[in-house]
Amino acid sequence: MVEKQLPGDISLPSSDIEIKKLIQQRRSQSKYSVEDFFRLPEKSRYQLSPDGKFISYLGPYKRRLNLFVQKTENTGLEENAKRITSMDDRDISWYFWKDARLVFAKDDAGDENFHLYSIHADGSGLQDLTPFKDVRINLIDELEDIENEIIISMNNNSPELFDPYRLNIVTGELVQLAKNDNPAEPIDVWMCDHEGRIRIATKVTGGTNTTLLFRKTEDEPFQEVLTTDFRESVSPLFFDFKNPNVVYVSSNQGRDKSVITKLDLTTGKEIGQPIFSHEEVDVSMLGYSRKRKVPTAISYTTDKRHFYFLDKMTEERYAFLEEKLPGYEVVVTATNKDEDKFMIRTYSDRSLGAYYLFDQNKKELYKITDVSPWINEADMAAMQPIKYKSRDGLTINGYLTLPVDGAQKNLPVIINPHGGPWVRDHWGYNPEVQVMANEGYAVLQINYRGSTGYGRKFWEMSFKQWGRTMQDDLTDGVNWLIKEGIADPKRVAIYGGSYGGYAALAGAAFTPDLYACAIDYVGVSNLFTFMKTIPPYWKPYLDMMYEMVGNPEKDKEYMAAASPVFHIDKIKAPLFVIQGANDPRVNIDESDQIVKALRARGVEVLYMVKYDEGHGFHNEENRFEVYKAMLGFLNKHL
Repeated sequence: MVEKQLPGDISLPSSDIEIKKLIQQRRSQSKYSVEDFFRLPEKSRYQLSPDGKFISYLGPYKRRLNLFVQKTENTGLEENAKRITSMDDRDISWYFWKDARLVFAKDDAGDENFHLYSIHADGSGLQDLTPFKDVRINLIDELEDIENEIIISMNNNSPELFDPYRLNIVTGELVQLAKNDNPAEPIDVWMCDHEGRIRIATKVTGGTNTTLLFRKTEDEPFQEVLTTDFRESVSPLFFDFKNPNVVYVSSNQGRDKSVITKLDLTTGKEIGQPIFSHEEVDVSMLGYSRKRKVPTAISYTTDKRHFYFLDKMTEERYAFLEEKLPGYEVVVTATNKDEDKFMIRTYSDRSLGAYYLFDQNKKELYKITDVSPWINEADMAAMQPIKYKSRDGLTINGYLTLPVDGAQKNLPVIINPHGGPWVRDHWGYNPEVQVMANEGYAVLQINYRGSTGYGRKFWEMSFKQWGRTMQDDLTDGVNWLIKEGIADPKRVAIYGGSYGGYAALAGAAFTPDLYACAIDYVGVSNLFTFMKTIPPYWKPYLDMMYEMVGNPEKDKEYMAAASPVFHIDKIKAPLFVIQGANDPRVNIDESDQIVKALRARGVEVLYMVKYDEGHGFHNEENRFEVYKAMLGFLNKHL
């Protein structure tokens, strides 16, 4: 890293020497290297063509994920796979089949302004379908039954507002389907029926309300169905197959936990009793068979993922697959249009799993590949679901991973709060956790209050609690580990990304004696400047953000108290700050501020900036560098 002048007049000295020293200090007793955990998979994200004759996957080319295609009967024969893209600046982020072509998305250096491309399965006809600068696209509907067309939304008319378009993936023709031209009441969701007609939308009203809109045909204007405060959610999933005025929804209206139910769009009322609910967690995922026109299975997550089946054929398929693949979570990730061939992915906490091709008619299961064959899952650490009580009596869920060497007491520990903060951690393979467990650390992941999936009350208890009770939940997790004899109280670190990066800074500032060191990865340091630098397409939600995080005018005292940058006099633990220069969510100024302030006080702080990254490092070489430096930092200070 060369010396650069960053925003905020921070002189960033070359840290190559520092990083190399830390890497040299790294005490690795594992037979696995950082590269083993963070290298690109040779083959991943498999999909089936609509006719079932081809499979596709992402694999590395010049250290970037690119598209490969091969015939289904040649599955597993690498020499018969053809690479059809040659992206060398950035990974392909996501893709899908559309007739005989593939459509994929890629951004530029982490700016998250994704461009959409299409290419023929033989590699010909590559074109940028959205060649617009500083424009973000979202996929609304793949239009599986309409040839050569998809529906997308773009903010090309206004940075804050997304308009829907019908896009021809062969000619590139765009036809705008509706206008989203009222910044006071922006539409933030567009949804199609099974025939590809936009008939549902939701808009933000009054700053903190959500209004569900519906129309019976595309020729009619939208009518308001119901309005809820943003704390209540009525999320449309897909239309009923028999009644065009009924939609399946995930809803917590009038209840704490979200359930799966049906909604009459002409009355705004739920139909009958919920189809499925769970007393511990929200339920929001419902699958369906497009060919047979029936809902199939509901998935939900407690400690792990579970299914509730609505369809006998789907239940029998999963029973067959789980019998053939015992000990793994089994998920169908793709199917052909006839729904007789399925792409299967296995998951566990100790490996990235494997891909299989399942022929429903022949009842044959063919293994395609392991995602990370260079890692023996027997060498990896188990992730254990855990619970503990917070100081105010809440049940806090999380996951504990102990070192692979079998040690269970008086351990160096990494507290690893997730980002978001309004998401949750799940059970499964996590390369960050595994690389730390292989270094001899225990890792505790905590679904602190505000984590989603545990109901509305648990989520709302986080409102305006950054640095307060949300942070207390992490502190209580540390104390629980110490009480259980698992953690050595003198060797506890905190590391996280995004909100987790904020929590790392808050831990160092507000509980300075608790942590031996802290690592902030693209985290917020100043709640005031964070609110001012959010991307333009978040601005319709700004009033909601004020309710959840704080209003800079009304909550000035609280926000100042919760911003680590104003409390650097309390920070004494060594700090490692990591930032992508193009981050659209957490501006680089958040990291610049804390680094400048700490260095002025003489507090040890290592600062790594990558100028080809955004909200987290995606390029393989950058991941290698940052995790080597991270392990060196942890080993030095723990």
